[in-house]
Amino acid sequence: MGFPYVAGYKPLSNYQQLLFDVVAERLLTSPELPILAQHEATRVADTPGAPPNVLAAMVEPPPPAERNTARSPDAGYRTRLGVDYLALEARNRSLGSAGERFVAKFEVARLRRLGKPKLADRIEIVSETRGDGAGFDVLSFETSGKERFIEVKTTGFGKETPFLVTRNELSFSIDHTVEFQLYRLFQFRTEPKLFALGGRLDRSCLLDPAQYTARTA
Repeated sequence: MGFPYVAGYKPLSNYQQLLFDVVAERLLTSPELPILAQHEATRVADTPGAPPNVLAAMVEPPPPAERNTARSPDAGYRTRLGVDYLALEARNRSLGSAGERFVAKFEVARLRRLGKPKLADRIEIVSETRGDGAGFDVLSFETSGKERFIEVKTTGFGKETPFLVTRNELSFSIDHTVEFQLYRLFQFRTEPKLFALGGRLDRSCLLDPAQYTARTA
C-alpha cells in the first residue's frame, strides 16, 4: 500500500482479500502511519560513522523476486492514503548524498585492501563533481584500473525495500553493462548495510513501470 514493511517481516503477495480490506480501512481512518512514514522518508540524514571494518557492510543480495502476475488491489487505496514514501525518500537529497559518501568510503577501503592505494585516491563522487545527469553516482575502479560506474540507492528502511530507477540510469546501465554496478544501501540510519548488483538494471532487477507520460492523440 505504499508503506515501509515491518523490519523482520518479508512482504508476501498471497493473502486473503478480507485481510487486505480490513487493514486498508483501518489505515484510512488512522492518519498516524502516513505521518510517520513521511517523517522518516524526508528527515535529514548524516553519514554514519564508518565502522572499523567498513567492508563488513557488504552482504549478499536478496534472491531474485518472483513475478506476481495477479492484479494488485492496492492502487485505489494508495491514492486515497496519499503517501508514496519511495518517491519522498528518493527526493531526500541529504539521504542520497550521505549514502554516496558512505559508498565512496567503502570503495576506498576496498581498493586499499586489494593493494591499490593509487586507484583509491582517484575515486570520485560524480554526482557532486559533474551533476546528477551522468547516469551513475560514484566512479571507482577494478584492480586492473578499469572503471567501475556505481549507482547508489539509499534507504533508511529494510533490505527488500523497492527503489526508483530513472530512464537515464536504466539506459546508462544498458550502454555500460560490464562496468555498471548498483549498490543498494539499506537500514542506513541505524546499521548501514549494502549489496551490489552488476550489469544492466532490466536484468538484475524486476522493473515495474510506475509512471507514464501521456499525450493527446
